[in-house]
Amino acid sequence: MGEVNLKPTFHSVVLLVEDIERSKRFYGAVLGQKVVMDFGRNVGFEGGLAIWERDYALNLIFQGKSQGVKAGGNNVEVYFESGDVDALYERLTKEGVKVIHSIVEQPWGQRVFRVYDPDNHIVEFAESMASVVLRLHKNGLSLEEIAKKSLMPMEFIKMVLQKQ
Repeated sequence: MGEVNLKPTFHSVVLLVEDIERSKRFYGAVLGQKVVMDFGRNVGFEGGLAIWERDYALNLIFQGKSQGVKAGGNNVEVYFESGDVDALYERLTKEGVKVIHSIVEQPWGQRVFRVYDPDNHIVEFAESMASVVLRLHKNGLSLEEIAKKSLMPMEFIKMVLQKQ
């Protein structure tokens, strides 16, 4: 008999939400995430994000002793990458999504913005690091300057530039 692998494998992130339908609309209709499982109080999206109705989940987790247990509070960030953060930012602001900050450039060169979902979980939208490398290269930075600015290894930078 083979050896059992006891190393856990990451599967998904579950956000506890107050109103499952409101959050399903936010992640599904507004952000375009595809629902792959919908059990009513528990919804899974393609890629590993899931939402659970908060009261239902806390009752299950704490075996009926969830009185006084709090969830949420700026301690979780869900991260997405986008091919066009400017267009996405414009679309989400038109949708009335609560913006934490507009598009900024992080110290490593990545352009990002953050919003709150309906339950005040932080949601970040950023360009991929490959896009950062391409933008910095297009702006005339040398490979060494790109590596210093982006904090990416030279092998990654060369791989990205070879694919273009």
